[in-house]
Amino acid sequence: MDAILFLSCNLPSRGSLKLSSSPFHSLLATSEGYNDKKINSFDPSIRGCNRLLYIERKISYFIVRCSSMEQGLKARPMRKLMPVTDSPDLERGSNESNSTQITQAHPSALCHQIERLVFLKKYKEAIELFEILEVGGKGSVRFEAIGTSTYDSLVTACISLKSATMARLIFRHMIESEFNFDQYMMNRVLLMHLKCGMIVYARRLFDEMPQKNLVSWNTIISGLVDAGSYDEALEMFLIIWEDLSDVGSRGLATAIRAVAGLASVAAGSQLHSLAFKIGLYDNLFVSCALIDMYGKCGCIDEAHMVFDGMPDKHVVGWNSIIAGYALSGYSEEALKVYYEMQNSNVKMDHFTYSIIIRICARLGSLEQGKQAHAGLVRNRFGMDTVACTALVDLYCKWGRMDDARNVFDKMSRKNLISWNALIGGYGNHGMGVEAVAMFESMVKEGIVPNHVTFLAVLGACSYSGMLTKGREIFELMAHDPKMKPRAMHYACMIELLGREGLLDDALALIRNAPFSPTKNMWAALFRACRVHRNLELGKLAAEKLLGMEPEKLGNYIVLLNLYNSNGRMNDAAKVLDSLMRKGLRLVPACSWIEIKKEPHRFLFGDNSHPQSKEIYKRLDALMQEIVKEGYLPQRRCLFPDVVEHDQIILGYHSEILAITFGLLNTPESTPLQVLQSHRVCDDCHCAIKLVSIVTRREIVVRDASRFHHFKNGACSCAEYW
Repeated sequence: MDAILFLSCNLPSRGSLKLSSSPFHSLLATSEGYNDKKINSFDPSIRGCNRLLYIERKISYFIVRCSSMEQGLKARPMRKLMPVTDSPDLERGSNESNSTQITQAHPSALCHQIERLVFLKKYKEAIELFEILEVGGKGSVRFEAIGTSTYDSLVTACISLKSATMARLIFRHMIESEFNFDQYMMNRVLLMHLKCGMIVYARRLFDEMPQKNLVSWNTIISGLVDAGSYDEALEMFLIIWEDLSDVGSRGLATAIRAVAGLASVAAGSQLHSLAFKIGLYDNLFVSCALIDMYGKCGCIDEAHMVFDGMPDKHVVGWNSIIAGYALSGYSEEALKVYYEMQNSNVKMDHFTYSIIIRICARLGSLEQGKQAHAGLVRNRFGMDTVACTALVDLYCKWGRMDDARNVFDKMSRKNLISWNALIGGYGNHGMGVEAVAMFESMVKEGIVPNHVTFLAVLGACSYSGMLTKGREIFELMAHDPKMKPRAMHYACMIELLGREGLLDDALALIRNAPFSPTKNMWAALFRACRVHRNLELGKLAAEKLLGMEPEKLGNYIVLLNLYNSNGRMNDAAKVLDSLMRKGLRLVPACSWIEIKKEPHRFLFGDNSHPQSKEIYKRLDALMQEIVKEGYLPQRRCLFPDVVEHDQIILGYHSEILAITFGLLNTPESTPLQVLQSHRVCDDCHCAIKLVSIVTRREIVVRDASRFHHFKNGACSCAEYW
């Protein structure tokens, strides 16, 4: 197959991507903060790159020259760090009482101090010192004192801080000081605009560059990919290929990333062929990009083929193939590849552990997650934000809230995702007070919550029955024009109102919503009607819900339970008939428990386990013990794990079998954790509360609805699930 996909594509003309033929000075004259400055475009005093900013361009694109000698490129400036006496006031740069003293210092000394601060990664202090220098720069002496190395340091600071405001300020300063841009600094300024999110201005800057080298093209294409402009990035790649027929490994890898963003496996395959043709197939960056592309497109076999063909399997390649398997839903296979990676003696990085921790969270494998945590700490990645956030999520999903909080508190940097993970974890486990406290702490630290944050804290209020606080937070969203409540937030509020028995208020909230009610909103009302046995309103919610999800079995089950609890047996029979006509059936559900790193699965009345005899013997004794504690079977409720004849023997339910197995195979003080694919029925819920008393165990059950923490005869759900 011909590798040149570009010949079969509709290539844009070279002028089709030109944004404007006006001088780049128009960029500085916008409301974004650049000053208007009248300059004679034909003034011969305008030097170098300044001319490119103000002179009308005659053509849209220039042929890229890769030879640095042809373009007269300069080497990257070396920063000469002066030995400066440590001065707290000077390093802070923001102390107003000393600003006058600082501005009186010689400009070159301040420039060296800026470079020193950037070298020490004190970016904010460097920017603050530059602002003081700019304020004091009344004459050309100070402007001329700022050289290439200082501007380069300031660009680095802006990129690290991702501050568009400071990027505009520094670029304006460079223009006003008539800084003579070389190719290196022009590329750096282009990168600064891209990294600070100024995509439109970066594109205009790139469009007006008189000369572009391969670095220029790779920078703009990579920036467009990072911004999600995959189509435009691929178009620009086609243009550079047409001009040069030599894009380099970085350019090809970036184009493959763009194809991955478009999920176009056809275009990706042609780029794969192109890699063969130009001799870049064995390149590490290209191979890893191909693995990532195929993984995101769901072609995991092709991804593994590329991985197997890598002569030197770098850690990035291993990470890419593991992530590809996980993304395609093959979590067990991803773990197998991870074990192969361990055996190959490849040094893992924090990305490896982050991926594995997420896989363990998905599989419910706590022990494997703990091992990954240990490896993270052992290899000194314990402070990595992404990996630690994954750990917080893992421990939250397993109900280990103390461990989750411990990891969170030790994080040196916490992003919004970290806060959301912990707030959501507290909420899911019925710890609404702690969730709200974390939310308030986050706001006090100046972190702006997003819709996920509000969903987590409203869900926490809903699970814990905190009506007043929930209403307060919901109204806080409603009065913020940038954070209007969405359907998922309305569903949380409806569930919260329904939990408190305010069904009329919940219905009014549905009817007054500024959008059409969603299935989640009606489902929240439906559940509340089941718990409070409101038949009429429940029928209304059921009609709406079944109209939206006619094939969802769970809706019929809830309606069936509603009729049963109200003694409407004829109506319940009609629901069963409807299920039969639609071909829907109540399938036995499944429960899992992990003992000594091995998962054990149980179905209703399961006799397939090697320890079945011991399990049922222990179960019979356990049932006798909880009967002494006052247990009486309840046979009104019918959930997916319970078909009619199955209700006769409660003890054979899958979750009860899993708990009994856990009691047999763990020390007496060990908490038990069970996962199940269905909502726990009323009988089992009551029985497990009593089991927690007679065994003095803490039992965590994760059902299809939420987490249930059983301890000393009580459950965290407060009888609402």
